[in-house]
Amino acid sequence: MRMNRLLPFVAATLAVIGLQPAAGAETYDVVIRNGTLYDGSGVAGQVGDVAIRGDRLAAVGRVEGRGRREIDARGMAVAPGFINMLSWATESLIADGRSQSDIRQGVTLEVMGEGSSMGPLSPAMKADALKRQGDIRYPIGWTTLGEYLDMLEKKGVSTNVASFVGAETVRVHELGEGDVDPTPEQLDRMKVLVRQAMDEGAMGVGSSLIYAPGTYAETPELIAITTAAAQCGGMYISHMRSEGDRLIEAIDELIEIARRSGAAAEIYHLKMAGRDNWDKYDAAIARIEAARAEGLRITADMYTYPAGATGLDAAMPTWVQAGGLEAWIERLKDPAIRARVAAEMAAPGKGWENFFAGAGPEGMLLAGFRNEALKPLTGKTLAEVANMRGRSPAETAMDLVIEDGSRVGTVYFLMDEANVAKQVALPWMSFGSDASSQAPEGVFLKSGTHPRAYGNFARLLGRYVRDEGRVPLADAIRRLTALPAGNLKIADRGMLKPGYFADVVVFDPARIADHATFADPQVYATGMRDVFVNGVQVLKDGEHSGATPGRVVRGPGYGRCKG
Repeated sequence: MRMNRLLPFVAATLAVIGLQPAAGAETYDVVIRNGTLYDGSGVAGQVGDVAIRGDRLAAVGRVEGRGRREIDARGMAVAPGFINMLSWATESLIADGRSQSDIRQGVTLEVMGEGSSMGPLSPAMKADALKRQGDIRYPIGWTTLGEYLDMLEKKGVSTNVASFVGAETVRVHELGEGDVDPTPEQLDRMKVLVRQAMDEGAMGVGSSLIYAPGTYAETPELIAITTAAAQCGGMYISHMRSEGDRLIEAIDELIEIARRSGAAAEIYHLKMAGRDNWDKYDAAIARIEAARAEGLRITADMYTYPAGATGLDAAMPTWVQAGGLEAWIERLKDPAIRARVAAEMAAPGKGWENFFAGAGPEGMLLAGFRNEALKPLTGKTLAEVANMRGRSPAETAMDLVIEDGSRVGTVYFLMDEANVAKQVALPWMSFGSDASSQAPEGVFLKSGTHPRAYGNFARLLGRYVRDEGRVPLADAIRRLTALPAGNLKIADRGMLKPGYFADVVVFDPARIADHATFADPQVYATGMRDVFVNGVQVLKDGEHSGATPGRVVRGPGYGRCKG
């Protein structure tokens, strides 16, 4: 009887002894065993182990010691965490720091700041932002970009976060939302704001040049503020002035900004928008590669879908939007202005990017409303709603902006699938969702979204790598990890190397796949099994652990660029 009582104790003791390493062997927090390691360099995967101690990678290759936790990755790919080069998780992370739709695809770093950023903010900008909030509502207790990023880290987020400072943001801070040019004194103040943001850790300057008021910035202004960022090591990244009718001219402008500022430059979500522009692929790529051959550091990113998503502002001329959302809405109530806007919407844009003409009302899917009464229209095309209301599509678009008090989230079918597939294989192409990171629950169910929010990275690895063989897995991983980390000048991330931060993903290359569609966009991807962020497991066996170990990742000017 006494021996029977001792058996559990003996068994437990033996189990503990069995876990102890041999004398002199290393002990780690976690060892991931027998996975096929893709280190981010682009070389073919090799079977091996990865050891984590604290928030860093302690050993990569053949690990002799033991981990307090041992994970079997046999048959799995093990890679650095993925970098989302164009994230709109600015508000979604405030609502839900778990970043579920991206974490479940292996994203461990969200890079924000396309054109606008969450700082620096003037009191007037804060008031406007509060007034214009949609489904996600939150207090604005910060003023600078650095304070916003610090707030996310303190609140708790599962992914790491980084941001560019928006060219539009510093413009509005000094000039407001009108179509005006800065005086020399105002431009100097804008450059000071850029340098302050760089000192706080911004990655560089991000512009978005098809939307008001960002579109009002002329090339010399952009060169001036980008030069300020470049002096702090930052880059220029841009939603260019055109992705359609004036695509080549827009690429030329980006190259000129890079050449004259000394900054590296990246094109946000490179595309040939509108059927009439699909044949510009070869000319666009030739322009970029000629600049690269010249020695300029020009790269691009993309999402892996033939449709984009933005607002109905991209369907209307920018002159009607001068002065901000409220001024735009008031103008749309004027019959004479409405007639002029409708006429311009029906023709190719002259001096503005006309997505209404590029996609057509049948190719415009309404995806996001503030007004509860309009939410039942989510998922319908503009053509369908116009038919329901007995109005023209142009009139309906204007009515919806007025009724919703917003730009109205809209999906535009603009791109050629063949061009998307060719872009995937470009060696200087990285990837961004151009979407928030969310979950199919709570506040996120109040509006629709684009499937790229749930499937962009899994679609790359499943459809384009495994199923179509457009690019080898090792190179796709390089362009999800080391390439964007190098472009951003991020130290100690983007590769599986001892001493690097332990952002690690484990996935099944045979199973990874996207499931979100335009009809049903809020569906998680599958095939990503485990995700570690700064050494903490955030995804375990495909399910979120609830951990929020994300940190602010700061740019090259951090702490050295004030004034």
